[in-house]
Amino acid sequence: MLVGYARVSTQDQKPALQLDALKKVGWEKIFREKASGAQRDRPQLAAAIDYMREGDTLVVWKLDRLARSMKQLIETVEGLEA
Repeated sequence: MLVGYARVSTQDQKPALQLDALKKVGWEKIFREKASGAQRDRPQLAAAIDYMREGDTLVVWKLDRLARSMKQLIETVEGLEA
């Protein structure tokens, strides 16, 4: 299953571009939120990871939507592997 995750950083930003791109790959479930990339507590990202099962794929528009730094990206990927 393809699980989509879209994040915008501020209330003024709109996720439409991300959602359009995710629709093109055919996500089956989508999680979205408004939260700064620096923010560690992102409930919708946590919900997406909890929702996923072995064999599922997390799809994001760009890696910067998933993590703000390389360290944070590695931690997130390690969480997916667990």
